[in-house]
Amino acid sequence: MPRSVSKHVGNIRCMKRNDHAYPADELMPLTCRGRVRGLEPSRGDIDDALGKFSLTLIDTLDTLALLNKTVEFEEAVRRVVADVRLDNDIVVSVFETNIRVLGGLLGGHSMAVMLKESGRMVWYQDELLHMAKDLGLRLLPAFNTSSGLPYPRVNLRYGVRGPETRTGTETDTCTACAGTIILEFAALSRFTGDPTFEAHARRALDFLWEKRQRHSNLVGTTINIHSGEWVRRDSGVGAGIDSYYEYLMKAYILLGDDRFLQRFNTHYASIMKYISQPPLLLDVHIHKPLLPARTWMDSLLAFFPGLQVLKGDIQPAIETHEMLYQVTKKHNFLPEAFTTDFRVHWAQHPLRPEFAESTYFLYKATRDPYYLEVGRTILENLNRFARVPCGFAAMKDVRTGSHEDRMDSFFLAEMFKYLFLLFAEEEDLHFNVEDYVFTTEAHLLPLSLSTASNSQAGEELDDSNFEWTCPNTRLLFPDPAFPRNLREPIKSAVDNSCPRPTTHREPGMGRPPLRAQDFMANNPEHLELLRRMGVSLIHLKDGRVQLVQHATQAVSAVAAEDGMRFMQEMMELSSQQQKEQLPPRAVQIVSHPFFGRVVLTAGPAQFGMDLSKSSSGVRGFVTVAEPYKGCSELSNGEIVAGRIALLQRGQCMFAEKARHIQKAGAIGGIVIDDNEGSSSDTAPLFQMAGDGRNTDDVTLPLLFLFHKEGNILLEALKENREVEVLLSDKARDRGERLSKTVIMGRVLRKCTKIIHSNLITIGTDVTICFLSRSLISRVILPSFNRICARYSALPQNNRVMKREGRVWTKSKHKWSQKMYLNT
Repeated sequence: MPRSVSKHVGNIRCMKRNDHAYPADELMPLTCRGRVRGLEPSRGDIDDALGKFSLTLIDTLDTLALLNKTVEFEEAVRRVVADVRLDNDIVVSVFETNIRVLGGLLGGHSMAVMLKESGRMVWYQDELLHMAKDLGLRLLPAFNTSSGLPYPRVNLRYGVRGPETRTGTETDTCTACAGTIILEFAALSRFTGDPTFEAHARRALDFLWEKRQRHSNLVGTTINIHSGEWVRRDSGVGAGIDSYYEYLMKAYILLGDDRFLQRFNTHYASIMKYISQPPLLLDVHIHKPLLPARTWMDSLLAFFPGLQVLKGDIQPAIETHEMLYQVTKKHNFLPEAFTTDFRVHWAQHPLRPEFAESTYFLYKATRDPYYLEVGRTILENLNRFARVPCGFAAMKDVRTGSHEDRMDSFFLAEMFKYLFLLFAEEEDLHFNVEDYVFTTEAHLLPLSLSTASNSQAGEELDDSNFEWTCPNTRLLFPDPAFPRNLREPIKSAVDNSCPRPTTHREPGMGRPPLRAQDFMANNPEHLELLRRMGVSLIHLKDGRVQLVQHATQAVSAVAAEDGMRFMQEMMELSSQQQKEQLPPRAVQIVSHPFFGRVVLTAGPAQFGMDLSKSSSGVRGFVTVAEPYKGCSELSNGEIVAGRIALLQRGQCMFAEKARHIQKAGAIGGIVIDDNEGSSSDTAPLFQMAGDGRNTDDVTLPLLFLFHKEGNILLEALKENREVEVLLSDKARDRGERLSKTVIMGRVLRKCTKIIHSNLITIGTDVTICFLSRSLISRVILPSFNRICARYSALPQNNRVMKREGRVWTKSKHKWSQKMYLNT
């Protein structure tokens, strides 16, 4: 198998170099030509990796050496030295150029030195290292910021200053972009003896560390390079942050500086506390780490199980990797993003190597042959679905199997390197890879660069969560079946099409498993069922509850599987409000002394009456339901009947509350948040989801008020005997606190009195109009200039009386009067 992988890589390398692409940056495998920036349609930021410096050739140098393709490696080095120029007038990504080109040159230099010491490539005189230093100097201008964080882009010839650079105006960069520099820059400094590069990389890492959110110890995704303010405050282990964490750990391994390990351990503890929900890794907000930031995961987080192996935390690595493997088997490849119920969110797959990387590290740690089967699946899918005559093409859509004319350099630099190492026997490797650290682009940097003199004297290292740097799996997993028991419930949970097993259930689990829509947090029986399924319920300070499942804590494998399904159902329920974004609604207090001037922003429900389809909304007096939570039959149903019930959030599903007040005869409901201090001013719009069942039986409108807005309504009810509100899709004009029907009725009654008292002698048709001004202007829609009522009376004489009328007209056959009343 390893020799087969080596042969595939070697053939593609020669084919790309000699036949189709050289000296272009990338191969376009569908059209069999090279991708040259400026000659092909722009792909946006993706093209920032291309610098007209034979990217794929440089990125693959140490792959050729690892595969023992020494002839091809030597030829590739000669071509790079002879043909590649680094002073092109072109704007490139600092991050991509560092990890792919600078890292490729340094990895190639490391391999060339090793071969020279073994008696081959004796002609080599550090040419690749000289090129690496030249490139490093061209990247340094990007670090000329007050914070030390680099600009995201740099012109290879002109830097970042001046109009000729066509860059240097950016203000933001991603955390990974600024935090994935230290390995390459430190290696360059230690190879050349110039400390400048390592100093700049350390300064950037120090700044990111100082800007972490001190309460959660998490970092955001995007940061302002000048002020240090977080631009995007969502935090995870995937795109935008991933290799920042990786480089903290690997900087400690390569450089021997305890500070990097200390920082990594601090971050890792927070990741496992807030982001890790085995087997899922879900983004959170750095200032509110218990609040999920999204309901999907991106494929770049697939590197994390491999990093957990380096950390020595094997169990969550196994769980997350298994989830990723099942998603891969379901779609042939890992989609660029997928939801918490494992459906495709973004369908592309650019042949990313992170999953293969984690597979390799897990096999190295466990020697479990299961991971060889995982690797075989990866390789077979590549050959079956991605291989084309001129190489391997990225998947445009994993659901349809369509291709994209794209083969990124990382495919050869990383994917085939990790697959080769996964299957390689000892005799297949002509040097010891344990003497090297892999960069995020899988370039090989020698551990001989490491020094121990950088540790801070007098500072004791906190290694409380760093017990297994080099895990002994016999001690970790004395039972050989333990890893398999971890994987089984995850496998069944991801593949929803698999039939449920008929295995005998444990005592207490003989009944059908608990469904998410039936769960009640105050039900002791439900809590016991959760415990048996390995699900823990944590009460948060803000009044919410958090569910966490650990399959190993379940009473059996079947119970663990039920727990996984329950967690999926809960995630689906919580994500329902993300699927259909409804606009906000309004609660308008229309009674005295407010007269519609107080309008409260309300969140909608995804069930019940749709207020956007009602022209008049629902108007009524409010009453507090008893019990206030509304999770059982109301004890004051006779009072609630015909009114709008006020309820408090918590203890049961929103739909259940709606059903209870509807049964009592309420015409509407308002749920008030129990999280003290919450407000629509600072929180995103909240939508009340259903309970997973059919909610067509709920016909009344239900709205949600945050704590601050709810208190306004409760205070109004406390100070006034009766409070009347209007529930509607949007705030009406202040005067439209009454429906048009009610307005017209009151107007007509007043008109009738006026006519009877003042115009009884007029034998005419009378049209009386209320002008839209004064008090009346507050009860009439802005589109109405007047409300008119027409009356007829038998003529008694021809005498015309002018009372309050402004305009009088006389027709041929009768008198007509328009009377404008100022009220």
